[in-house]
Amino acid sequence: MDAVRNFERLFAYDAWANREILKALQAAQPTPVKSLRWLSHIAAAEKLWLARLRGDDPAVVVWPDITIEECQREVEQMAAAWAQYLGGRNEPALSQPIEYKNSKGEPWSSRIDDVLMHVTMHSTYHRGQIAADMRAAGFTPAYSDYIHAVRQGFVK
Repeated sequence: MDAVRNFERLFAYDAWANREILKALQAAQPTPVKSLRWLSHIAAAEKLWLARLRGDDPAVVVWPDITIEECQREVEQMAAAWAQYLGGRNEPALSQPIEYKNSKGEPWSSRIDDVLMHVTMHSTYHRGQIAADMRAAGFTPAYSDYIHAVRQGFVK
């Protein structure tokens, strides 16, 4: 399996896991505020990194204060955007560097494959925080483990 296909699988998992988290948050009443903030941050950070990868101006608030409905739209938009982005890539392109500025305005250069890995790991990190926060609030968090997604056929 080539690297592009691996990233397609990782981002399919990411989209599925974000949707699972969203469903759990929608079922929790009242919605845990920190959990919603982390999920909205996941979507915003993914949007920021995709803009950087595309060479666009990343005019994105990375900690947006949005409703659960707005968060759902962002999660769905990012799932489609990542699938489209990865669909146009080949393996040699993944090792190419991109130039960008971080949120402090500092210039950086990173390989595309490193950015893609960062995005998926960053999202997983925050989904773990959401699970802990939901448990602490007395709710059942989403079961969003990668192997579960594969076993159930959500990631092919």
